[in-house]
Amino acid sequence: MAKTGVTRISISLAPSLLETFEEVTVSIGYDRSKAIQQAMRNFISEYRSAFDRSTTVAGTITLIYDHKVKGLEAQLTSVQHNYTGIVSSTTHIHLDPLHCLLVIVVRGRIEEIKELASQLRSLRGICQLKLTNLMIDDPLDSDHTN
Repeated sequence: MAKTGVTRISISLAPSLLETFEEVTVSIGYDRSKAIQQAMRNFISEYRSAFDRSTTVAGTITLIYDHKVKGLEAQLTSVQHNYTGIVSSTTHIHLDPLHCLLVIVVRGRIEEIKELASQLRSLRGICQLKLTNLMIDDPLDSDHTN
């Protein structure tokens, strides 16, 4: 059974780390507790998605590619069609005469999403690729406190 309410904790930090943390927290409009909760959720999400292959996540695969590479756009589409169960949508942006930005919104098991990202990364003409994900089946997220 999940606990309700809040738990107070105490942590030790270098003064300079706390000072920088406070500056950033104030600049984005968070209070200290909300910022630490967000940081903890991100830490847990990163750890679980790195080591628990069955973790379900939602996220993006963002890539920049050279659109003049012959056949690359067709390959990008073909690879995505192999993962229709996890690809939710895409956005294509023309950056300059040579480069395009492609954002692929995904949802599913991290194992499959990493596989998709790996296949895309291996294509000739991909300049840069970044996978970003957030856990969606985390029981810790059921009790958000601000």
